Amino acid sequence: MLGIIDYNMGNLASVYNACSKFTKDVKIVNNPEDIEKCDKLILPGVGAYKDAMEHLEKSGLKDAILKFAKSGKPLLGICLGMQLLFESSEEFGFTKGLGLIEGKVVAFDKNKTKELKIPHMGWNSMENKNNPLFAGLNKPYLYFVHSFHAITKDEYSIAKTTYGYTFTSAVNKENIFGFQPHPEKSHNNGLKILENFINL
Repeated sequence: MLGIIDYNMGNLASVYNACSKFTKDVKIVNNPEDIEKCDKLILPGVGAYKDAMEHLEKSGLKDAILKFAKSGKPLLGICLGMQLLFESSEEFGFTKGLGLIEGKVVAFDKNKTKELKIPHMGWNSMENKNNPLFAGLNKPYLYFVHSFHAITKDEYSIAKTTYGYTFTSAVNKENIFGFQPHPEKSHNNGLKILENFINL
């Protein structure tokens, strides 16, 4: 079963509808018991990092996600969900993340994006490495909405995007995957990424 985590911080309907094109065995989950039953998990997210971590901790979902990650089963973070995979974020001060991938989340450098609007919103390309989630894709365009981005080791970066400067836009460490753009809002390219994840 594919579980989509509900912690009051994501557009669940669009992720659910996109995934249901490829599997009928998909469910929105909001408690640790249901997470344990899943074979794959998606952690979506829209909003503030600090609020998201508070929701995960208060609901008991944080520990359930960490336990799931240790099991070796595939986990995909989308947008804010990807950012939560890292050790920390500087949004609204320092906030500790899930710590599943080494790195931190920082604001776009205003000195390097001064002629560009923040948030980075709209379609942009990804310079991708070979990875199972990019099967059948090369330099895909996807839809972005974010004011912060991740800094991590190059070995975990499976795609980079340029907006004023180049930043990591997708990551993979073992069974943990993350995409800064929204596959569920990115038409055929995004649907292919979700299909590839479901078929892992």
